[in-house]
Amino acid sequence: MSTPQNAVRSDAGPKPDAAGSMLSAWSPMLLLAIPLLAVAFLAHDVGGPQVESIVTLALIRIVAVVGLYIFIGNSGIISFGHIAFMGVAAYATAWQTCCEMLKPMVMPGLPGFLLGHSVPIWLSGATSVGTATLAALVVGLVLMRLSGLAASISTLAILFIFHTIYSNWDSVTMGTASVVGLPEFVTAPLAAAGATLALLIAFLYQRSRWGLLLRASREDEVAAKASGVSLYVSRLIAFTISGAVMGLAGVLQAHFLGSISTDAFFLDLTFITLAMLIVGGTRSMAGAVVGVVVVQGITEIFRALEGGVTLAGTSVSIPSGVQELVLAGAMLSILIYRSDGLIGGRELSIENLLRKMRGQQKP
Repeated sequence: MSTPQNAVRSDAGPKPDAAGSMLSAWSPMLLLAIPLLAVAFLAHDVGGPQVESIVTLALIRIVAVVGLYIFIGNSGIISFGHIAFMGVAAYATAWQTCCEMLKPMVMPGLPGFLLGHSVPIWLSGATSVGTATLAALVVGLVLMRLSGLAASISTLAILFIFHTIYSNWDSVTMGTASVVGLPEFVTAPLAAAGATLALLIAFLYQRSRWGLLLRASREDEVAAKASGVSLYVSRLIAFTISGAVMGLAGVLQAHFLGSISTDAFFLDLTFITLAMLIVGGTRSMAGAVVGVVVVQGITEIFRALEGGVTLAGTSVSIPSGVQELVLAGAMLSILIYRSDGLIGGRELSIENLLRKMRGQQKP
């Protein structure tokens, strides 16, 4: 006959398993977010200003590349236009937070409620991300009926439309000139918090019903349609969420650098972020993060070498442009030998790590 104590023990027994299952389910996100947060706080507390600057920029790139992954990785459609949503959010926050004395002189076309006033930073960030989200929704309503190459080319057209409008809208964007005077408040820990939020959004989306349906259409579009999957709605949801995360990256970059320009959100940033996603692997969050770390690491190393370093008392430097050649060579090698990227479609998990550790311990 069971006693109340035995009943309590039997009820308490499964809890560790339930907790372990939950930890295992969330491990793909946690195993990425925790190291990023740790590195950010170390760079902020121990590293100098240059180290923190490099880490902060890399973390902002992670936000952008994870934003690309949400759409590209789940749909299988390459998008060349998502950097436009970064630009939309960056300019939106610039209009709200730029110096009040500067705006009437350099951006006289702004609405009256923005010309003589500045919006609090956090409200500005939220409304700017919301603006990018709305822009992505409007664009997606038109473009997500397309598939394959047509969809990719149409997103490139969106990038050129954004660049053309913002480069010639002199009274509002200062044209091709840089907008300066933005508050610079983004540090490595704040950028890491942004990266963690981006990873959380990507993780929740890919586990959601709509994420599963979109990945099903990526693997077999015809079969997905036959099963009743709405490709248009599935892609539109991913495109809009992806645009929101890109908007977050735009706000972080604007308030990290303190200045923005139309050229900062054009082809260079488009191709470097796509390169990061392809190098790491387009089909996993881990690939997005690893791709940024690898490409940003190569870029910083060769940028330092181009500027000249001293080794054993000897000054060593390499010609300008070598970092682009090395990066191009690395991309070609990965595409040839690991077409799915360094990580492929795998996510990090506690089970896989424990399995590898046990395998290494065996004689």
